[in-house]
Amino acid sequence: MAEREKIIDELRLQYEGLFDVNELYLTFDRWFREKQYDKREVKNVEFVKPEGKFVEVWLMPWKKITDYAKIEIKITLVMENLKEVEVEKDGHKIKMNQGTIKMVFDGYLTTDYENKWEGKPTYVFMRTLFDKFVYKGYTASFKAQVSEDLNHLHTTIKSFLNLYRF
Repeated sequence: MAEREKIIDELRLQYEGLFDVNELYLTFDRWFREKQYDKREVKNVEFVKPEGKFVEVWLMPWKKITDYAKIEIKITLVMENLKEVEVEKDGHKIKMNQGTIKMVFDGYLTTDYENKWEGKPTYVFMRTLFDKFVYKGYTASFKAQVSEDLNHLHTTIKSFLNLYRF
């Protein structure tokens, strides 16, 4: 069975104000493409309430590092009281969204995701020995890459949202 280790647990980002939902999604897509992640959308729910829309999106992008290890990121994106408003900027009217965004980022390192080392108990024992002693340096660099990528994504989204502070 593949081992999945949580490297970053619940890195949070919260924003309230004006933003563009489409541009936010495009920012995520650009980052995934730039860092060579495969995008996977697990959940996308939208409700219309009297105070505004409620949108919940779960993204689980992943990237294969080697045949033995891969990085997975879980992004939980919740937008509440989402309303479309018109804003005048530089003499032009622009349609934007106003509301609250709450994001939670989790980073995972999954090893032996193809279950190649699970056939016999001897293989499991050998894999455990290799993980603890031989591949320890590689695993540490993979964990550092998970942390670096997730912190970069967090900073990118935070910078994007700060663009809309007028």
